[in-house]
Amino acid sequence: MRLSGGRVAVDSRTAVPASIDIENGRIHKVTREDSSQFPARFSSGQVDLENYLILPGLINAHDHLEFNLFPRLGNGPYPNYEEWANDIYRPELSPIREHLSIPKHTRLWWGGIKNLLCGVTTVCHHNPYEEVVFDGAFPVRVLKRYGWAHSIAFEKDLTLAFRSTASGAPFIIHLAEGTDARSQNEIIALNQLGALDSRTVIVHGVGLTADGHVLRRRKGATLVWCPTSNRFTIGATLDARTICLEERIALGSDSTLTAHGDLLDEIHAAHDEEGVTADAIYEMVTESAAAILRLSDGEGKIQVGSIANLIAFRESNATPAETLVRAGLNQIELVMIAGKLQLISAEMARRWPPDLFEGLEWISVGGTRRMVRAPIGRLLDEASRYLSAPVRLAGKEVSI
Repeated sequence: MRLSGGRVAVDSRTAVPASIDIENGRIHKVTREDSSQFPARFSSGQVDLENYLILPGLINAHDHLEFNLFPRLGNGPYPNYEEWANDIYRPELSPIREHLSIPKHTRLWWGGIKNLLCGVTTVCHHNPYEEVVFDGAFPVRVLKRYGWAHSIAFEKDLTLAFRSTASGAPFIIHLAEGTDARSQNEIIALNQLGALDSRTVIVHGVGLTADGHVLRRRKGATLVWCPTSNRFTIGATLDARTICLEERIALGSDSTLTAHGDLLDEIHAAHDEEGVTADAIYEMVTESAAAILRLSDGEGKIQVGSIANLIAFRESNATPAETLVRAGLNQIELVMIAGKLQLISAEMARRWPPDLFEGLEWISVGGTRRMVRAPIGRLLDEASRYLSAPVRLAGKEVSI
């Protein structure tokens, strides 16, 4: 397949007219060309993307996929995540009771669909890897090679979890998710347990002091930032402006138990933080996230040899980063994963051979209508069976 006629992102600031040749799910060739050189639309194996901007698929560095049909829960701010969890966890009461009644595999699928709709092609699920669900026809790729612990407070044997992590794989943990002294000291405790090194990926890190960041950097540990989740739960967030000037940081959506919505909502919130540039945010959901999660298929870049994870926006003559920080669901016109159509808009569909739409179903989320590669009708029936109110995904109403 050849995608031709569009502008292709080189980095956060640059996009050039180019064609992308895809073979066996990977980018075989990227050819810079004058638009007048592109062959006619729908020649054999070719799709015309004139007036579209093509970016690498986004990488969501933190989510809990089974919790994205839930509403936000809690009345913060709380001093730390444990206080939040103890306050909201009432499984016998509504709305937790009804949502936990939905089969877990169904809830995981909805989490995948949430990510697909906003242009995510790879997501890090902070819970056990669900092989039966994720290794099949799941709508996005889920990080498979990783170690994890929930947190210092809620992990039974954190040292064992760390030591069980495969060599060269990231070890991911919620840490310093609070503003109190205990949150500030968690990194010291993690270090004393022998679980702080270059593999360690700290999710949140809001409570880290200057000394805590010095220790983290000395050990080579990295950070994942979830601004709307932090603001809602503990009333503060990372000073990402300072951090991203010095080192890589990734962005995560978290689940809608605490976050505002999806990864695009986090991108908007990150851009609203004083001094955090569009270019820095672009890196947080592409190359920086790929490096932190130790992805090995060339994710986060459009280059020869990389997996063909691609998204497309209507052309606005803005830079890739500026396009991204302004985008809403209705701007995501196309998502490809390993060269296969996973999402497409009605407008974009006019440019593609109809035989490629097999297995796609229509969905409307918050007024944005797309075809996606997921059994939407069945999943909506399964969720509606347990919920009296309309199904809402990442806070947005869902219909067919």
